[in-house]
Amino acid sequence: MSTLLAGAAVALGALMSATPVVPQDGDPGPYHGSYSYASAPTFRIFATRVGLVGQRTANGYRIRYRDHFVALPSRRGLSVPGNRDRAVRVCNGELCAYVPVMDVGPWNTRDDYWNYDRRSWRDLGRGVPQAQAAYFSRHNDGRDERGRRVRNPAGIDLGDGTFWDGLGMRRNSWVRVTFLWLGSRINPARVNGGSGRAITVWSSPGRGRQVGVAADHVLLDVLCKTNNWYRIAYRNWVPRYQMSGGESARRCRR
Repeated sequence: MSTLLAGAAVALGALMSATPVVPQDGDPGPYHGSYSYASAPTFRIFATRVGLVGQRTANGYRIRYRDHFVALPSRRGLSVPGNRDRAVRVCNGELCAYVPVMDVGPWNTRDDYWNYDRRSWRDLGRGVPQAQAAYFSRHNDGRDERGRRVRNPAGIDLGDGTFWDGLGMRRNSWVRVTFLWLGSRINPARVNGGSGRAITVWSSPGRGRQVGVAADHVLLDVLCKTNNWYRIAYRNWVPRYQMSGGESARRCRR
């Protein structure tokens, strides 16, 4: 086992259960009494890179060069063709990517580990991918649903653009994943990058630092607004002109 995975195994403790990761990286939690993603669960998950440029995903989407999307190991999380309402927020340190679920994998296809009423592997706790339990604890004799020996604990695959450009990753690693569609969207707004382009997420209004990306057409929630900016999470801001909707959000307080 690599040093990276061995250290993670110790940190995870009991692998048959998981606790949602809240708060994150100094996030104080609700922002002035309103944080609509609070009900969306966040878990620490091992991520691998998809690749497969030019191939079709489970919902018929053709993967592009340096694309922004993820795959989860159950069709219960899959966005339908032409719709990107089922999306996740994936964070690596302070860098976060808001991306749609466009494919099924890795390893399993019926492992909706983010649900309380998961379809398969109900002996595992919520937030524990079966591949993770198989890799570290020899769950199902260390094999996936098709009997393959599980070679890594991955519970999410990342498109190349998400992996390299959005999250600055250079190797497979642990990330924090928030399942946005399971939370409420009080002030929904859709990313409008144009021609399928992801937009930049900034650390503060007036640009600040680049702290991630949001894929085109992904449906997000606006926590508050200024004249020219939308706040979509703690220290995550996007320009209003690159979003459609969200006008009903309250104004941000300093």
